[in-house]
Amino acid sequence: METKTNPLIVPLAIVVAGGLIAGAIYFGGKYPANTQANAPQGQTASIQIAPITSADNIIGNSNAKIVIVTYSDYECPFCKTFHNTMVQIINTYKPDDVAWIYRQFPIAQLHPKALKESEAALCANDLGGNKSFWDFSNRIFEITPSNNQLDPSELPNIAKFIGLDTSSFNTCLSSGKFTNAVQSDVAAATKAGALGTPYSVIIMKKALTASQTNAINDLSISTRQGITIGGDNKVIVNGAQAINDVESAINALIK
Repeated sequence: METKTNPLIVPLAIVVAGGLIAGAIYFGGKYPANTQANAPQGQTASIQIAPITSADNIIGNSNAKIVIVTYSDYECPFCKTFHNTMVQIINTYKPDDVAWIYRQFPIAQLHPKALKESEAALCANDLGGNKSFWDFSNRIFEITPSNNQLDPSELPNIAKFIGLDTSSFNTCLSSGKFTNAVQSDVAAATKAGALGTPYSVIIMKKALTASQTNAINDLSISTRQGITIGGDNKVIVNGAQAINDVESAINALIK
């Protein structure tokens, strides 16, 4: 897809909800945001987030004031940017204030290699627990050139780098043990309203107050509606929003 004449527009195909068909664009200079950040009228209020369980890969306290659930693709360049943003967020806030959950949303139409990379991350979790999952995820985002360019032979190297037994890792990965789990995450991402990656939902325990609602509505204008209300206690973050905007949303929600 060609870049438009507007210098702020950069191309990125996304998945269209329901059919998972690549074909829209992301925009926004350094921190792209989904051009379809607002779901059709009424859709955001009915998004279905799969319950948070002990099986989730989480950093922080699952009972934190807010929990950010991110649906991501290891070969998406904007996911790489936003992953780094979220690492900074988690290092800034207390575990009881902000927790972060990573869920798999590889877009096979754009990044066929991402499917196996998602399985590899779950194998790392299976072999070494939650810490190994995050170590593996951090490393893959660190070294991947993005856009389906990571050599699959690097996956066992990453496993070795984070201290896992490569033989056990290769056995897990070749077995397809977590193929269904990745497919389930993809289906859950669609139910959650994801139209592309990265897609995050900030979940609060309580309904938004009037002042919080006003703050998010004001913020959505400055982010080109990349941060919007997605229900009584949910805020949607579409695209790789700038860290300052994510922090503004968090600060408005944890007060």
